[in-house]
Amino acid sequence: KKLKGIAQVHLANLGTRIFYCDHGSFDSHSNQVGMHDKLWKDVSNGVDEFFADLREHHASDNVIMVLFSEFGRRVHDNGSGTDHGAAGVVLVMGDWVKGGEYSEYPSTRPQDLEQGDLVPNTDFRGGYSTILEDWLGLDAVPLVGGRFEKAPFL
Repeated sequence: KKLKGIAQVHLANLGTRIFYCDHGSFDSHSNQVGMHDKLWKDVSNGVDEFFADLREHHASDNVIMVLFSEFGRRVHDNGSGTDHGAAGVVLVMGDWVKGGEYSEYPSTRPQDLEQGDLVPNTDFRGGYSTILEDWLGLDAVPLVGGRFEKAPFL
């Protein structure tokens, strides 16, 4: 429903360049398999329908979508799930996005973990800088607080 509303505002051509929505709560510490299965099916269907709607109206070529988590997950199970951790994920999609992995997957070896967490190897502000500068045509430095290595996904 939220993505449908965003598509309607985008198609109305009101000049809005950035939209935000959330979905459910992935903040669980148990029964994650069953819960996350439903949440990811909902997200996948919503994203698919959103882009199908935009393509049907010839309006997908100027849209990118950024999905992110504000926290990662611990590597090891707590007995019934996983707890909050580091190294969250960011996914970028759209007609102009060059698919692929733009960082190295963090090591899950116990000796490479930091207090039980994956060690992030990419600063999210680099991805934001790519979007701000290469998509929106803005100067990213004052918005992200410095210069960060950009990923070439656009």
